[in-house]
Amino acid sequence: MPGMVVFGRRWGIASDDLVFPGSFELFIRILWWIGTMVLFIYHKGHFECNGRAVLHSYLVGLLVVLALIILSLCAIVYISAQGTITNPGPRRSMPALVYLRAILYVPELVWACLGAVWVSDDGRGCDPATVGAVISAVVASWIILLFTAVGVVFVFDPLGNPRPQPPAMEPLGVRDMQSSEGTQFLSTARSLAVKVWESRLRLLCCCLPQDESSRAAFSSISQLFSSFFSDTDLVPSDIAAGLALLHQEQDKMERSRDPDVVVPHSPSSPVGEDLEDELEKATHWMQFAAAAYGWPLYIYSNLFTGPCKLSGDCCMSRVAEDEIVGGDHLGCHFSSILQTTGLQYRDFIHVSFHNQIYEIPFFVALDHKREAILVAVRGTLSLKDVLTDLSAECENLPVEGVLGACYAHKGISQAAGYVYKRLVNDGILNQAFSIAPEYKLVITGHSLGAGAASVLAILLRNSFPTLQCYAFSPPGGLLRLSIPNMEDLKRKLLKIVSNCNKPKYRILLQGCWYELFGGDPDDCPTEMDNRREQELSQPLLGEESLIVRHSSSYQSLGSDESPAHTPAHLPLFLPGRILHITEDGPTRRSCFSQVRYRADWSNEMAFRSILISPRMLTDHMPDIVLRALGTLTKDKPFSLCPSSLSDSQHNAI
Repeated sequence: MPGMVVFGRRWGIASDDLVFPGSFELFIRILWWIGTMVLFIYHKGHFECNGRAVLHSYLVGLLVVLALIILSLCAIVYISAQGTITNPGPRRSMPALVYLRAILYVPELVWACLGAVWVSDDGRGCDPATVGAVISAVVASWIILLFTAVGVVFVFDPLGNPRPQPPAMEPLGVRDMQSSEGTQFLSTARSLAVKVWESRLRLLCCCLPQDESSRAAFSSISQLFSSFFSDTDLVPSDIAAGLALLHQEQDKMERSRDPDVVVPHSPSSPVGEDLEDELEKATHWMQFAAAAYGWPLYIYSNLFTGPCKLSGDCCMSRVAEDEIVGGDHLGCHFSSILQTTGLQYRDFIHVSFHNQIYEIPFFVALDHKREAILVAVRGTLSLKDVLTDLSAECENLPVEGVLGACYAHKGISQAAGYVYKRLVNDGILNQAFSIAPEYKLVITGHSLGAGAASVLAILLRNSFPTLQCYAFSPPGGLLRLSIPNMEDLKRKLLKIVSNCNKPKYRILLQGCWYELFGGDPDDCPTEMDNRREQELSQPLLGEESLIVRHSSSYQSLGSDESPAHTPAHLPLFLPGRILHITEDGPTRRSCFSQVRYRADWSNEMAFRSILISPRMLTDHMPDIVLRALGTLTKDKPFSLCPSSLSDSQHNAI
C-alpha cells in the first residue's frame, strides 16, 4: 500500500510493515519485563544498599513503562496484521498508535538516564546481580533507542512530502493534469526526484572519479529511475510480497503448460549444423568469455588451487607483456587468462583491462585450434560496469546497409562503440589478420560483455561478413533486464498485489517457506476468492490506489495483449539464433544430487518478461553457464548443492 503518513510526511514503510519488527520487539520487551519483575519480587521491594529509594523507584517505573510499551506493541502488531496490501481500512488507527509508541520513548529515555546515574553514583555496596541487572536494562534501553534512530533514517523518504491529491470524486482516467498548476507540480516533483536519485548515486559511487562520463551516467540513470518509480506509490515490502506471489504464479503456469517440442535444428542454421555442433562450439568459446573476467572469477572457481597457481605469476616483472597488456599492474589478470584458456603468451595480440563507465575490458587472441581471431569482451565486474548496465535507455545505432532506424541499449551500445574504436582505429584487428589472414573472426562475451559483443558484431559485419558471435546470458536473456521488461514486471506486480486477499505478513511468511522448502504453488492462491474471471480485465480500485499519477507505462494486466497496449519505451530484442539452456529433472532435489540440463532452440519473443527465481543471479554466473555447457557436451550430470533449492522443473540459465 502507499507509504504511511505520520509526522506530516510520507515514509518508506507501510502500516502493514510493523508486524515483524513489532513482534520481535514485543518478545524482547516481555522477557525484559519478566526479568525485572523477578528481580523486584526476589528482593520484595527492599534493597539493602546506597540509593535504595532511587533503585526502588527505578524498578517500579521501569515495570510501568515496559507494561505500557508492551500494550502499545500488542496493539501495533494486531492492527498491522489486519486488512490487505490494497485495503488499509482496518489499519486506519495505525498513525495514532505510532504517535503513542513515539511518546513512550520519552519516559524510557528518562528511565535509562536514571538507571545510569544510579549505577555510577549509588550502585556501590549493592548485590552484584542487582547492579548487573540494572546495567543490562540501561544498555538494552540505549540499544533499542539506537536501533530505532537507525530505522527512522532507513525508512526516511526524501520525497515524502504529502502529495496534493486530485478531487476524490473525479475518475482517475479523466483527471485534468494539464492545467498550469498541475503541470508545474509534476515538473517540480520530477526534478526533485531526479536530484534525489542523483544524490543517492553519487553517495553510492563516491569512490569513483567525478569526471564528465560519470556525471552523464548519473544523470541518465537518475532520470530513468525517477521516471520508473514516479507513477507508483509502493514501499519495498510491497515489491517483496509481489515478487513472492509472482514467483508462485509463474511456477503454477510452468507446471500446467504443455511440454515444449524439441527442435534439433535452428530454422536459420546452415545445412549440416545441428544442436550438438553448436553446443560444442559454445562450450569452447564460453571458456574465453569466462577468462575475460580475470583473476576474481578464476579464484572463485578454483578456491583451493587457484591462489597457488597464480601466486608465482602475480607481481612478477614482465617487460614484454607491457607491449600488449594494459591496465593489469600486478599481472594477475593476464596470468589467470593464460591458465583458463591454455593459450601461450605469443597467441595474444592485445589485452586491455582498462575500465571506466562505458569502457570495458577485452582481449584479442589467436585460437589456432579453431583457426580464429578471437575478441572476448568482459562482463559486469566493477561498479563502473554496473553504471554501464543501468544506462538502459535505448539510443540510435547506426548500421550500414540497414534501412530505417536501429536502436540498442545505451550503455551496451556505448561500450561496444569503445571496443570498436580500439579494434579498428588502433589497428588491432589489422595486426591480427596480418599474422593469420586465413583465420575467421569470432566475438564472444558474457552478460554485459555478451550484449557488447552482439552490438560489436553488428558494427563489424560489413567489414568481416563471415564473423561469428557467441553471446552468453546477454541482457534480455536470463535476467531479461530492459526498460520494457521492467515496466511489464511492474504492471504484473501491481496486478497480483491488488488481486491478493491475504495480509502482507502471511504473503511474506508463505513466500519464504516456499523458497526454502518448496511446495505446491496452488496452495498459495494469488487471486481474490469468488472473483469472476471477466472482472480481471478491468482496472482494480486497489490497483489505482497504488498509482500516484496515471502513466502511459501503466496498463492493467488484463489488457497486456490488447492492441491498444502501447509501451512507453521501444522494446529491444535479442539478435541472432538463441539456444535456451534449462535444468531438466525432478522439481525437488537433495543436496549433491545429479543435475541434468537440456538445450532447445528458442526465439527472441520468449524473453519478453522477467522470470522470478531465488537463483536468478547464481544461474547467471559465468562459471555456472560454463559448467552447464560442459555437462551438455559431455552428457554427464554433475553434483550441485544449490540445486536442492530448485523449485521449478526448468530453471533458466
